[in-house]
Amino acid sequence: MSAIQYDPTKAKAISDVFLETPFSGMFYMPLKVFEDERGFFTEMGRMPEVEELTGQPFSIQQLNLSSSKVNVMRGFHAEGWNKLVTVTTGVALCAWADIRLESDTFGQVLMMKLGPGEGAHFGSFYIPQGIANSFLVLEGPMLYSYAIDRLYKDRDQSGDAAISLFDPDLGVDWPIDKEQMIVSERDINTVSLREKYPQKF
Repeated sequence: MSAIQYDPTKAKAISDVFLETPFSGMFYMPLKVFEDERGFFTEMGRMPEVEELTGQPFSIQQLNLSSSKVNVMRGFHAEGWNKLVTVTTGVALCAWADIRLESDTFGQVLMMKLGPGEGAHFGSFYIPQGIANSFLVLEGPMLYSYAIDRLYKDRDQSGDAAISLFDPDLGVDWPIDKEQMIVSERDINTVSLREKYPQKF
């Protein structure tokens, strides 16, 4: 199965600020940037709109920020929380895999270049629990900000999962060779989707 290239310019608006994606419960917010000679200002997210779309509270409990160099790969990781994600500096090729067992799009992957750099889209994604996240840094340093609705220690650990970045069933065609990637041992040694959820195959 090949990954879906997400184009927000062709996506349907589902609120004043959010656009739909092919994955149920996952939404994209293009950032409106106000620039002048000093720099720029933008809103990175609006919680009331998230709650209106999901029908459930989204109360931010923890704010996280990671910094990654060019060619760094992370993922696929799913955790026991919902999150709002923004690439604030640099450009990342992001890929999201739907690993929710009950989902009609289980095993499908959505991809997009995210960040303020050229050729990418500057915006925020609301990502529900059960969507596994990954990225490859194309322009760095890349700052990846994510607001989550549970403290790490309080998360639903049954929602934690790590799936191989190179799983042939996910069909992600990364633009650089594996030998060029900077990947953690944990991510190198993860299992495939087929190994994790054999009942789905």
